[in-house]
Amino acid sequence: MQTKEMQSTAHLPQLAEKRNPGMALDMDWVRAAQANTSAIERRAATLPGRRSVKKDYQAAWLLKAITCIDLTTLAGDDTAERVRRLCAKARQPVAPALLEAMDMDPITVGAVCVYHDMVETAVEALHGTGIPVAAVSTGFPAGLSPFHLRVAEIGESVKAGAAEIDIVISRRHVLSGDWQALYDEMRAFRESCGDAHVKAILATGELGSLRNVTRASLVCMMAGADFIKTSTGKESVNATLPVSLVMIRAIRDYQERTGVKVGYKPAGGISKAKDALVYLSLIKEELGDDWLDPHLFRFGASSLLGDIERQLEHYVSGAYSAGYRHAMG
Repeated sequence: MQTKEMQSTAHLPQLAEKRNPGMALDMDWVRAAQANTSAIERRAATLPGRRSVKKDYQAAWLLKAITCIDLTTLAGDDTAERVRRLCAKARQPVAPALLEAMDMDPITVGAVCVYHDMVETAVEALHGTGIPVAAVSTGFPAGLSPFHLRVAEIGESVKAGAAEIDIVISRRHVLSGDWQALYDEMRAFRESCGDAHVKAILATGELGSLRNVTRASLVCMMAGADFIKTSTGKESVNATLPVSLVMIRAIRDYQERTGVKVGYKPAGGISKAKDALVYLSLIKEELGDDWLDPHLFRFGASSLLGDIERQLEHYVSGAYSAGYRHAMG
């Protein structure tokens, strides 16, 4: 396939955009932020049927999706060997024979995301690849441990080699409308990250309203979040299209006012290739091509990669393969 969208050479995410330095908390901007729920839901409902890509273009978009995956394992029974296998999959997410059939160079996923205890294992397994390790932090997933311990946890993960830190905010600050407390918390987390990029997990399924999602997104960006992320993946409701629409429009608003591009990461419940295509089309329409890159867009997922591989094998061979042929490790 010879399309510009498919050109990649051992794709490694290089966070090319300047980091978000943040700004002073602007309460006028926060209070003015609203969300028209009915209009947002109508727009989101049209998305799966409005854009459809087929054949070569679909394969190209699916390969792009792979490069934007934060390949994740956050299970209580994680072992060092499981993480090593996941890292091997991150280094070679698509079978070489499939890439050769599509005349594609090697690609990698965007990052590997693990708990703190597995950071050193992942860093060692990915040494020399350029694939960053992301660590969930700050009392993930509830974010209810003592504040000084949450800050210290960030520092320990950075010391262990994590290049990205996925922090969870205190939902109570949003639910009580204490935006100053949320700003101060996020600012402290950002400073503790040092050179590591910080993704702010909003846990949108627990924030009560789309207006709260909008305001929390803005406050976290004002405090210096490099990415805003929907969910921990542990809530009853994770990434949804209405929430995504709200968050990426907040990103667009922030970029228009400050000139700074902040990344977006939907996480939880995205397991099908067709869902990945919908999210990519939404990003392209609302934010533009600059965001169709791992330095500004990530999927928080694991099983998504397996389904994308099955679709690519169907593209190449005309037949669907069994799921076990595309295991994570």
